[in-house]
Amino acid sequence: MKQWESALVGPETPLEEAIITLDREALRIVLIVDSERKLLGTLTDGDVRRALLARRPLTGPVSETMCNTPRSAKKGWSRERILKDMEKYQVLQLPITDDAGRVVGLETLYGLLNNQRRDNPVFLMAGGFGTRLHPLTHTCPKPLLKVGGKPILELILERFVQAGFHRFYISTHYMPEMIREHFGDGEQWGIKICYIHEEHPLGTGGALGLLPHDEIDLPLFVMNGDLLTTLNFQSLLEFHETHQGVATMCVREYEHCIPYGVIQSEGHRIRSMIEKPVHRFFINAGIYLLSPEFVKAVMPNARVDMPTLLEQKIEDGCDVNMFPVHEYWLDIGRMEDYQRAQQEVEKLNVTKN
Repeated sequence: MKQWESALVGPETPLEEAIITLDREALRIVLIVDSERKLLGTLTDGDVRRALLARRPLTGPVSETMCNTPRSAKKGWSRERILKDMEKYQVLQLPITDDAGRVVGLETLYGLLNNQRRDNPVFLMAGGFGTRLHPLTHTCPKPLLKVGGKPILELILERFVQAGFHRFYISTHYMPEMIREHFGDGEQWGIKICYIHEEHPLGTGGALGLLPHDEIDLPLFVMNGDLLTTLNFQSLLEFHETHQGVATMCVREYEHCIPYGVIQSEGHRIRSMIEKPVHRFFINAGIYLLSPEFVKAVMPNARVDMPTLLEQKIEDGCDVNMFPVHEYWLDIGRMEDYQRAQQEVEKLNVTKN
């Protein structure tokens, strides 16, 4: 059981028992939920003090004392957004709820400011040519193009560092010396960076074969070096560990609207007409979490893309899961995407150099 789950009580729980829970769990909050874990209210030291001043009986239900308009955060919110809400509402804890209002976690100010060190390795793919961003990439590799005053790859790296990760591998091919010169060995961020150089492009999956396989002892994050996102990496890691697949692919919902009325027929008879229908698909978001066994199965210098590797695992009967990304996400593949990134940089809470 996770520690925060011990802070859950029902609305009929006597106030005295809720106070014992409040004291025992050291989270400084009790979450009052119904039978489906939907958040009904919260109880803090302040609520208890007010109840005692009002001489409410300790045998009465906690629902009579709880705050019945609790603040909460949505599952998938970034660390920065949660901290901003904590500051705005002057709270030290925020329950995390899903779209149905069910409690799925608890974030504390202390926990956010003192991130747990996470030993999972992170592999950032930075070897592409960026041909669709010519002429910008004639003299600069795409991962070093700046958004909000910082290179795209640095924004990605810092998000992982803020989440507690410290073991990094960066794949290079096009203008590798510029990337090495900028990031060095990672000492500037208090992390370790190792470089994986592709003499010839090996595809998004083939580079896995160049990693030092004996060092990949935990699930490996793999992310394209041209993405901007506020994805909660800890949520992704918890999902991967819970569902026990060999790999987890992040996906993004994509809508495609057909700009015409679509006719459904049977022979020469029209059966229905749908005006400008919208089709929704899940697309590959370019972020993966891979089991060590998955990584170690990729042979050195094999040219293969990640989707092909995943399809092979599925054909072999292995579980490959998908993790929908609801947070901000932008693939900087074209010039208009790069221009959009400059306009939306505030969504990433970027601090300029």
